[in-house]
Amino acid sequence: MKEHSIKLSILKSLSQGGFHSGEDLGEKFGISRAAISKHIKGIQAWGVDVFRVQGKGYQLANPMQLLNQDIIQAQTNNHVELIPIIDSTNQYLLDNINRLNSGSVCLSEYQLKGRGRRGREWISPFGTNLYLSMYWRLDAGMAAAMGLSLVVGVAIVEALEQLNLKEVKLKWPNDLYYQDRKLAGILVEMSGQAGGAANLVIGMGLNLMMTEQTEGITQPWASLCEVAGHQDIDRNQLAITMIKTLNRALLDYEQQGMQGFVDRWNRLDNFIHRPVKLIMGQREIIGVSRGINEQGAVLLETECGIETFIGGEISLRPHR
Repeated sequence: MKEHSIKLSILKSLSQGGFHSGEDLGEKFGISRAAISKHIKGIQAWGVDVFRVQGKGYQLANPMQLLNQDIIQAQTNNHVELIPIIDSTNQYLLDNINRLNSGSVCLSEYQLKGRGRRGREWISPFGTNLYLSMYWRLDAGMAAAMGLSLVVGVAIVEALEQLNLKEVKLKWPNDLYYQDRKLAGILVEMSGQAGGAANLVIGMGLNLMMTEQTEGITQPWASLCEVAGHQDIDRNQLAITMIKTLNRALLDYEQQGMQGFVDRWNRLDNFIHRPVKLIMGQREIIGVSRGINEQGAVLLETECGIETFIGGEISLRPHR
């Protein structure tokens, strides 16, 4: 973190708006204008659009609201850690499970090694999205965690609805969609032993204000600013609402299991009653999606009737 402290301080100044000269920034932080220029290049490598105008200085191309740990912690009962630059919020919690209380949260502005499902990279530009992970101890054990990513998806959409951000849907088993484009991804990782409690780390990456120039994404994507009608989104309030809603949903899950979430999921299913193609390894099944059942399996109406499918290697795509 120490090697990033100057860059983060420069970003905090730039996030206040307006132009900031290299001379003023250098004087403020006790370094040369050349060093400021070098740090600006490092900030740009994080995916932040900073431009320079001769005689005026540096300015952010787009407004940026930084996360504030004190604000978030003051309004949640969960222990919150904000680590602006991190390899992976999920990995940080996995590495520190022994000292964490259930419900502990890690937030970040930028992930150097963010990851998605099946080991894919999760593109994580600085300050424009929300990267949040929560540790949860499930006393019922690993077998009881089946379908947990579906529960998390329901919680995230319901949190957005509380903020009057409507029309976000769910894609089985672990994505949020807006107008048939990916808005967020969920990654649940777990450890534990048979007969013991399950240690779960639930990660979420939510696109907020990603630019069209963001590189490395190979599928159609959406940003929450579209859902909000391009109005400003308070990132701190979003994080607070996400933490509270996710915490409640996990407590509900402990009491009710998947049974309490089937109707909540099906209400939000992006593909329900639509023709789909289900991919299982080399196998493809064509049918009409009919939501999920109490085991968290996807229901597909095929020529053979209603069939159920479940497993980590299944992906769902619209059939065109």
